[in-house]
Amino acid sequence: MTRALPTPPTPERRQLWRSRLYRWDSKGTPYAFVAPFFVVFAAFGLFPLLYTGWLSLHQVSLYHVNQARWVGLGNYRDLFTGAPSRFFWNALRNTVTLGALSTVPQLAMAIGLAHLLNYRLRARGFLRTALLAPYATSVAAATLAFALIFSPEGGMANWFIHLFGFGRVDWEAGRWSSQFAIATIVTWRWTGYNALIYLAAMQAVPGELYEAAAIDGASRLRQFWHVTVPALRPTILFTVVISTIGATQLFGEPFLFGGQSGHQGGADNQYETLGVLMYDQGFHNSMLGRASAVAWTMFALLLLLGLVNALIARRLRRSQ
Repeated sequence: MTRALPTPPTPERRQLWRSRLYRWDSKGTPYAFVAPFFVVFAAFGLFPLLYTGWLSLHQVSLYHVNQARWVGLGNYRDLFTGAPSRFFWNALRNTVTLGALSTVPQLAMAIGLAHLLNYRLRARGFLRTALLAPYATSVAAATLAFALIFSPEGGMANWFIHLFGFGRVDWEAGRWSSQFAIATIVTWRWTGYNALIYLAAMQAVPGELYEAAAIDGASRLRQFWHVTVPALRPTILFTVVISTIGATQLFGEPFLFGGQSGHQGGADNQYETLGVLMYDQGFHNSMLGRASAVAWTMFALLLLLGLVNALIARRLRRSQ
């Protein structure tokens, strides 16, 4: 018995199949290109976010994750009004003060450095590259180096202030001294990065504005205040937002600054931030639910700050 051979496809069927493949390729290829991002984001961004939200509504031990007990908003009530509330409000206050101590000088010096580098100086390329060296340094290396600088025994900071007749300072023990030291680390790491952002924005300012100001007799200082700064408003707002977010999430510097003495956040929690409090609740106290509540509180705080900055940006655009 002979088997019938398959009928070869007709040119019309081949053309129809090719047109379908072309449509599938044109529609599916863009999704295939962006799919890796969404897969990675879902695995390492969205899932942890939702999971910590679920944990914040449960009482969960680090060593018994499968034995979660529903408490609703109990973890949040404990943070705001319960026994741990003093640690939370202390960490929130430290986060705000550390953010102010590091963000304001950081951005002010960044604008000044960018203004200097905007002129035709010698070795401008080297100077611009050198500005990124602190940013390229790891948090651990920078913090441990500055911990030695601010060491109460033989530290360079105490040696320097001794030249002006001041006594020895235990930088880690005091609230303001420790926060000043940590703010110095943050300022050192991020000033150059922000300076390059400001420099790029300054180079986009039309030169005709400076020529017109010079013809009107404006000095370089007046040109800076009346031409450069108004042109940098969107960039300044952007750096303020980024610096505020970074200050709210500050963890590495306060965590490692007291590492040599064994006190993450300070012996009296004098420089414990929200990030350090979250770590302490989760890994030292084995309370993952309360640590997740701290994380979601930080997330809500960042959303609030972003909304405030968006309103300020809208008002600035209307005033221009």
